[in-house]
Amino acid sequence: MNIVLTAHDRKKELMLQICIAYKGILSKHTLFATATTAKVVSEGSGLAITRFLPGIQGGEQQIGARIAYNEIDLLLLFRDPLAGGLEDGDRTLLRLCDLHNVPVATNVATAEMLIHGLARGDLDWRDIVNPKE
Repeated sequence: MNIVLTAHDRKKELMLQICIAYKGILSKHTLFATATTAKVVSEGSGLAITRFLPGIQGGEQQIGARIAYNEIDLLLLFRDPLAGGLEDGDRTLLRLCDLHNVPVATNVATAEMLIHGLARGDLDWRDIVNPKE
């Protein structure tokens, strides 16, 4: 599965900790991330991650385009709820995930549930929604 990791500045360390804790599961999938999140996670965990541009420099648009073309299966978007309102880029990504039925986690509890679902094979739902002919 193709998984995107992105985190606000104050949540990058938390994203790293999740990736270290679930490295065995995540390493079996293709990971993508915005530039700084990719740097923090890949250097801290050793996971291979394809890097997009920084979020505000176009990385969010790169992720959004991949979601729109059904190339992303899961989004882990750790937001900082104390940083103010929902940023436009985050709002767009969440809307696209809703539109294209992409599971999304914005906090650790939900991320852990989705990662455990990955390990069990529960998230192979695209074959049900879009059966191959």
